[in-house]
Amino acid sequence: MTSSEIQLALSGMSCTNCAQTIEKGLNAMDAVESAQVNFASEIVTIHFDGEQLSVEDLIDTIESLGFHASRDLDPADQTAPLKEKTPFIIGVAFTLPLFVLSMARDFAVIGSWSHTSWMNWLFLLLATPVQFYTGAGFYTGAWRSLQNRSANMDVLVAMGSTIAYLYSVIVLLFPAAGDHVYFETSAVIITLIKLGKLLEARTKGKTGAAIRKLMDLRPKTAVRLSGDTEEEVEIKAVISGDRLRIYPGQTIPVDGRVVAGQSAVDESMLSGEALPVDKQPDDSVTAGTINQHGMLEMVAEKVGKDTVLAQIIQLVQDAQGSKAPIQALADRVAAIFVPSVLIIAVTVFILWWSIGGEFVPAMVRLIAVLIIACPCALGLATPTALMAGIGKASEQGILFKNGTAIETTATIRQIIFDKTGTITAGKPALTDILPLTQQSSEEILRLAASIEQGSEHPLGQALIQKAKEQQLELIAVDNFAARSGWGVEGNLLGNHYQLGKPDWFKERLNEDVRQQLSMLQRAGKTAMLLTDDRQIIGIFALSDPIKPDSATAIRQLKKQGLAVTMLTGDHHDTARAIASESGIDDIVAEVLPADKASVVVEKQRHTPVAMVGDGINDAPALAQADIGMAMGSGTDIAMESADVILVSGSLSRAPIAIEISRQTMATIRQNLFWAFIYNVALIPTAAGVFILFPGVPDILRHFHPMLAAVAMSLSSVTVVSNSLRLYHKRLK
Repeated sequence: MTSSEIQLALSGMSCTNCAQTIEKGLNAMDAVESAQVNFASEIVTIHFDGEQLSVEDLIDTIESLGFHASRDLDPADQTAPLKEKTPFIIGVAFTLPLFVLSMARDFAVIGSWSHTSWMNWLFLLLATPVQFYTGAGFYTGAWRSLQNRSANMDVLVAMGSTIAYLYSVIVLLFPAAGDHVYFETSAVIITLIKLGKLLEARTKGKTGAAIRKLMDLRPKTAVRLSGDTEEEVEIKAVISGDRLRIYPGQTIPVDGRVVAGQSAVDESMLSGEALPVDKQPDDSVTAGTINQHGMLEMVAEKVGKDTVLAQIIQLVQDAQGSKAPIQALADRVAAIFVPSVLIIAVTVFILWWSIGGEFVPAMVRLIAVLIIACPCALGLATPTALMAGIGKASEQGILFKNGTAIETTATIRQIIFDKTGTITAGKPALTDILPLTQQSSEEILRLAASIEQGSEHPLGQALIQKAKEQQLELIAVDNFAARSGWGVEGNLLGNHYQLGKPDWFKERLNEDVRQQLSMLQRAGKTAMLLTDDRQIIGIFALSDPIKPDSATAIRQLKKQGLAVTMLTGDHHDTARAIASESGIDDIVAEVLPADKASVVVEKQRHTPVAMVGDGINDAPALAQADIGMAMGSGTDIAMESADVILVSGSLSRAPIAIEISRQTMATIRQNLFWAFIYNVALIPTAAGVFILFPGVPDILRHFHPMLAAVAMSLSSVTVVSNSLRLYHKRLK
């Protein structure tokens, strides 16, 4: 079995019931593992067996359900509202005179001539194009839905408007059936709801603004160098190894490394950080960032879908197309919503006709109930807020991998930071060499750096860097071995050496060594010991300064009500010094890499926990935590294990991620509340409940279907507009 994933753009959906129809149809296929439709983004994510099914098979299945699917996910394609504009304009052109004449006749504004039969025939001529041209989409949608043994919003609109239209035709043909036609009611309902769908589509499109901004950053061409000759080529023609030139003001075309020139590059689209970053030879540059001042030459390393920008776009698309757990309730309600409304409407009709004995008032209330019900508001409440929240986060250099991540992040009350590379810069420097034998500092540094040649640990790299600066010739190491959480060992010139943390050599420590170690650790330095088979040869002290924004970020997290813990393998004294400088009260020191996940488990007994780290040995803890946050400057494996990526590697993004998640969930709860309240309050209103209360205004006691159409149209737009407020909310 070959597990594949594809995202397809959908069109033709009118409400969440349509989305559920597509999900059911795809999930019924044997080779489909899961299919998930996001109604707001109009994207379906499908996991399937690529050996049994092709993408064309999936598209054919969606088409057979009456909808359309495409591989093109580019949200810049805003053709859907344009396709609806002409029917809407036709609707307005015919509905406006129909409504004016009808109301003028009802309120006796015009003469008795308006009550002649030919006026009703004129109303029929004006209403028919609206009913069957402007309203054609409702009929096709309703028929498609009923064919799939479901009922969507189109069924309600088609039924409500058709009942008013057909009753009016019957009155026109058989005057004994009644004395009033309702052509203006059916026309106004269709035109107003079409207007609402247009506004909804336009407003909904704005929730994808963030992803469009990212896509707009993709350069279309690059300047390729061949010797001294420049050639402008399409971006897809650039391959790894090409030498490229970037002029001031131009966008970096692909990921690579600077080989000539100096400049400052605006990387705010990736990191959310406003200040440009200085670049010189051997520095890395990223596609989509903007060269500010000088001219740069670079060598392409990653192109196409392998660039960081392409990966970010894919992550944001995946996240915006996902569902949050909180949406499950709305989905369950939506599944039974339309059938329930149909039952309520028929019940209301029967009750009013049997109680009042008049057909027309019962029919009007039937139509009002059908039109006022709005499953769309429920369906849009969660995904539009998620799209806006995830989009806002991406602009701040924060990537939530899915809707579950943003929902869970809002519940976090405890946050654990790995020290090295998270709170500190992760680039330790050697500060002290203390020989304990007759050997010189240079000699023991040469031995230590030689052993570390087989290690990629930052502390070992700091020793090697110092040895290079002193131009020391390193010795080949034999039988090298790394002892996780303790240090390294190997043979140099026939002698066995060990280099690592002091606790590895507890039995060899004398009082003098202990005092020197204590002094270094209280100063916030990490100590390492070099030993041979007989004795301790020397002490190395390294300092890893905290990042400039760490203390500020930790203060902000505390203001947000989070308990903050620092996790480190360092000695308690070193850990306390770093914690004191960064403002952390709770520390867990001398933790082996394998035990980090156990610390997270212990903290999870009391409250939901977030773990922030950047290294390979943080991956189990990131995966164990309720939310794993990986620093963007960290390793790919750490990012793979995480739920949230802080692209810039700056700790200042952590409190922003918490704040955005809380704002997003607050917006979702507001949307769901108003969507539920809207339907709970207005369906009874349309049913005529307020007729029992004489003090209530007549507009509510006799709720007209045209007012129902206005309310129904505005409900979805209101929910989406509330979601868009996330873009403008101030971050604390």
